Amino acid sequence: MSPATEPTLAQALAGAGALGLDRLDAQMLLLHALGRAPHDRAWLLAHDTDALPAAAAEAYRALCTRRAGGEPLAYLVGHKEFHGLNLQVDARVLVPRPDTETLVEWALAVLAGQAAPQVLDLGTGSGAIALALQQARPDATVDAVDASADALAVARANAQRLGLPVRFRQAHWLAGAPAAHYQAIVSNPPYIAEGDAHLAALRHEPAQALASGADGLDDLRHLVQHAPGHLAPGGWLLLEHGWDQAEAVRALLHDRGFVDVQSKADLAGIARCSGGRWMAPSAA
Repeated sequence: MSPATEPTLAQALAGAGALGLDRLDAQMLLLHALGRAPHDRAWLLAHDTDALPAAAAEAYRALCTRRAGGEPLAYLVGHKEFHGLNLQVDARVLVPRPDTETLVEWALAVLAGQAAPQVLDLGTGSGAIALALQQARPDATVDAVDASADALAVARANAQRLGLPVRFRQAHWLAGAPAAHYQAIVSNPPYIAEGDAHLAALRHEPAQALASGADGLDDLRHLVQHAPGHLAPGGWLLLEHGWDQAEAVRALLHDRGFVDVQSKADLAGIARCSGGRWMAPSAA
């Protein structure tokens, strides 16, 4: 990828590989630099001997350097697919992960058969979970809360672009819950321990959306403690957590009085989400 001559597309991709980028990332960035759709990978193969125009080559070099430095691909291209939705994302929000679709699918399962349910997404970030639920259940009233005004700006823009009527509020967790009788409360809260070595690899994403106390459970404890006051009898609290936290989160739910406490596995077979039903009066 020497700036002195115009490389072919194949040479540009080879240069990205020399920087340590995997081939899919390199292709996605090249398509972005060329202004082509992300599903146009076959076009790259058919045109691998084409010269990369100078302006696109310069943009591509800059993108590859940033990606090699650990910046998420989604931030560089400005979007991320989640549960069939194309979401706009940037450094104001976490990049939605495919494993979080486990939480969406579980929520849809517990809401099945309930007419016009009320649903609350806490720590909505880009709006991924709330928007996926609203898309799948247009009859639902979906509320979404985040403490970050920056994150809510991203989420609201996604909702407007997708034409989905999620109601957003800026608040700290359940202080922003406008209703008291939700059929489901869902959250992908911060759950990484503050001293965890993995945080270094996530340095480009907002720290406040990642770490939660010495053991990573502070926000999960808060949600388990306070969610019952906002759940309808029989309503579910569904929480995403770390790969090794399922047992601890189930214990929190049991101790608080939830029933039917269980965990669900992510795409890799790891217990990634835990939840339970609240059967006591909602004023608890």
